[in-house]
Amino acid sequence: MNRLGHDELDKLDIRGLRSWLAKQQSLGKARSTMARRATAARVFTAWAQRTGRIATDPGALLASPKAHKTLPGVLGQADTRTVLDAAAVAADDGSPVGLRDLAIMELLYATGIRVGELCALDLDEVDRNRRVVRVFGKGRKERSVPYGVPAGAALESWMAVRVQLVRDGSGAALFLGARGGRIDQRTVRRVVHARIDAVDAPDLSPHGLRHTAATHLLEGGADLRSVQELLGHASLATTQVYTHVSSERLRAAYQQAHPRA
Repeated sequence: MNRLGHDELDKLDIRGLRSWLAKQQSLGKARSTMARRATAARVFTAWAQRTGRIATDPGALLASPKAHKTLPGVLGQADTRTVLDAAAVAADDGSPVGLRDLAIMELLYATGIRVGELCALDLDEVDRNRRVVRVFGKGRKERSVPYGVPAGAALESWMAVRVQLVRDGSGAALFLGARGGRIDQRTVRRVVHARIDAVDAPDLSPHGLRHTAATHLLEGGADLRSVQELLGHASLATTQVYTHVSSERLRAAYQQAHPRA
């Protein structure tokens, strides 16, 4: 506002706000950054009006730039099999940490749960007979998520050696760190990166395995509502980003296979 020749707050108007945002764009700021700053401006002008510093609220007219929706990184089904097979080979020595890591990889991919949800799992939240985990997601919302036979076998192998890592204070945590405490998210991320890097597949975080699980479910014919429930998304719009990933692969397959593509 000073650059525009104004030194009083009540001179602030929608043109000034838009000019300020345009300047951010010219400086190369990301759309997500501009959206956050637009929100901050709206909160500020609302406060200024509420406290009598300005007569009208120009920020109420200020729109936020829409952030670009980026497609989440995922592993292909072949790469996923390679990663999990390699994790199984690494666990062949029967070490507790190796078997734990295999169970972590299998369960993350089988269920699509968040890394925080995995770390928070307790022993009594895993129904090993029905192959279902009880997960407490965002807002402590509870959901039940099934897992398949390979994840079940990996969990059974881990449970057979878990006692070797148990220490005072281990409690009921399903997955333990090397010192016997509940495993933390940093350790899980390190495990995932190491297992993927070992086979030279595209690097992914645990959240990338969540994206991968969702994408493969949709590619296999699962409906969007079911995937939404499995992932614990509050809104279907959040789940729909995975349809874009599948559509891109479908388009690529069409271009390659159709004689008149």
